[in-house]
Amino acid sequence: MTDLNDQQLTEDGLDMAHQTGRVLLIACGALAREILDLKAANGWTHLDLTCLPANLHLYPDKITAAVRDAVAKHRKDYSDIFVVYADCGTGGQLQSACDALGVEMISGPHCYSFFEGNAHFAEAAEHEITTFYLTDFLVRQFDAFVIRPMGLDRHPELRDMYFAHYEKLVYQAQTDDPALTEKAERCAERLGLTFERRFTGYGDLSTALARL
Repeated sequence: MTDLNDQQLTEDGLDMAHQTGRVLLIACGALAREILDLKAANGWTHLDLTCLPANLHLYPDKITAAVRDAVAKHRKDYSDIFVVYADCGTGGQLQSACDALGVEMISGPHCYSFFEGNAHFAEAAEHEITTFYLTDFLVRQFDAFVIRPMGLDRHPELRDMYFAHYEKLVYQAQTDDPALTEKAERCAERLGLTFERRFTGYGDLSTALARL
């Protein structure tokens, strides 16, 4: 596993150390580990990576502008740019911006979908409307992305109101890590939800990057 600081990925993202490839990936900081692991495993030296702060997901209205700025910053240095964000709550604005900029982006409504496989996730969605999802990154950063933004650290009594209509927590595991699985179980307990672990691996993220 690549040694990265999750707090840095959450708050600052990941700067590109230096240009070595011909395709730039502009990604969410929550995907940095997975992308770097895929690059290393497949020898994708033609791909460079820079990441925006993962906590933009707490303010999805800011994602499109941040991606647009990143494309403008790096466009002159790359023949191709690929945006590794799904729609992520932008209501189609990110796709429209990418179309206008002439850059591609990964397909799907969010990372839960492309990790599981967009086609499979869409088929199962109507049966899982009461499901709360976590990825490897979100298990590690559970307090930063769930507990504190919802105020549950200060008002734990709000849990039953926020999660009244949820029934289970599904941990979509990108890696086989017993410690993360144990932590994910504790997250489910903390939210009062039943627990299910699914090993998704990298799903459609892997196939999307493989064709670049």
